[in-house]
Amino acid sequence: MTGVAKNTIVKLLVELAGVCQSYADEHLRNLSCKRLQIDEIWAFCYSKAKNVPTEKKGVFGYGDVWTFVAIDADTKLVPSWLVGSRDVGCATEVAQDLANRLTNRIQVTTDGLKAYVSAVEEAFGGDVDFAQLHKIYAAAPNGPETRYSPAECTGCEKRTVTGNPDPKHVSTSYVERQNLTMRMSIRRFTRLTNAFSKKVENHTAQVAVHFFHYNFCRPHMTLKGKTPVQAAGVDAQRWSIEDMVRLLPDAKD
Repeated sequence: MTGVAKNTIVKLLVELAGVCQSYADEHLRNLSCKRLQIDEIWAFCYSKAKNVPTEKKGVFGYGDVWTFVAIDADTKLVPSWLVGSRDVGCATEVAQDLANRLTNRIQVTTDGLKAYVSAVEEAFGGDVDFAQLHKIYAAAPNGPETRYSPAECTGCEKRTVTGNPDPKHVSTSYVERQNLTMRMSIRRFTRLTNAFSKKVENHTAQVAVHFFHYNFCRPHMTLKGKTPVQAAGVDAQRWSIEDMVRLLPDAKD
């Protein structure tokens, strides 16, 4: 399609991801967000976990790979994300990164993953209003049609963990919608294809480019045509793809 070798494009992707990550890390600071939602989304690299060779089992980047995402419910800004394992270490890392970017007390909602309890405590201490939304699922019926379908959610339970979170804002709907945006925007997250990442480094690079474009370039329907960084007061201008590419040190107009 481009007339350029695939490896050249992948190399450009990794280089662009590096400068996008650095720019976002520097400028997504001193944020006045009030309500954050955190969730994790599954993907895999190299192969499905069950097909990982014996010598690669347990090595990160082979099999299951999770992306943690934190989103501001008001501005739809994604200030923090992390590609890693679905464990306490990665949950703590993303929570600490988020805490370092904020200027005020916030309300946080996560799903029922136990790792978030200690992660949020370590990152924020008691200076946070934290609740978890536990979803209750019905037992999946037997049948081939259930293989690719999620179990039916029959109810939700809101649990206060720290502080005094407002019950009407205990929700993960925005971050779950962001999960859908990722699967629709990043081909590597598409299910039932061979488009999955073969290297976790390339997977991580694609996620970084996606979130830079999402935050700085893509107008959000609920923000009256503004991008999340505009709504959050981080940048007055909407970026273009050309503006992104100009972050590369060797880029020319």
